[in-house]
Amino acid sequence: MFANLNDLPYPYDALEPYIDARTMEIHHSKHHAAYVANLNKALDGHTDLAERALEDLLADHTNLPGTIRQAVINHGGGHLNHSLFWRIMAPNKGGEPTADLADAISQAFGSFDGFKDLLTTAAATRFGSGWAWLTVDSGGALQLSSTANQDSPVMEGKTPILGLDVWEHAYYLKYQNRRPEYISAWWNVVNWDEVSLLFREARQAESAHLVG
Repeated sequence: MFANLNDLPYPYDALEPYIDARTMEIHHSKHHAAYVANLNKALDGHTDLAERALEDLLADHTNLPGTIRQAVINHGGGHLNHSLFWRIMAPNKGGEPTADLADAISQAFGSFDGFKDLLTTAAATRFGSGWAWLTVDSGGALQLSSTANQDSPVMEGKTPILGLDVWEHAYYLKYQNRRPEYISAWWNVVNWDEVSLLFREARQAESAHLVG
């Protein structure tokens, strides 16, 4: 189906002082809205593709028509990435995950602090525009990665459960060129309850796929 821009699950100023209201408003109502509009434009006239889930289109991007492939990657990825980004943030959050996700992070990366350092480094060292990710691979294991532009881990067969946007439009009004300061502040708004839910859903999907 054609894409829609959903409202944020909280007001634009809800993530203050870590992410300012004006940045949130522009990021959502201008940048994300543009990805949605341009994705729909690319899919116009391709009803068969518009009826498929966006995750499926991106996972199968090599088989998309050449005339729209890069537009779907750019704008479809932008829509999917931002939809996750808004979901895994919330006011009065931060801290650390618990239960299964905490155990899986410790198993994969040694400790939560070790994981935090690795993701911070991935985000800080991503050259130019892009994202840093925590994903679940096809075997149900956690992985860290970063991607350029609006490329999605879905294109690599991974399920993203945490994504950090390091495009300049995500932070420049408040932090200017101080990306590391933005990254440090962002940890205070991570909604680990939502990330844990996404982790469980991803593992259940992989288990069902293996059984099937």
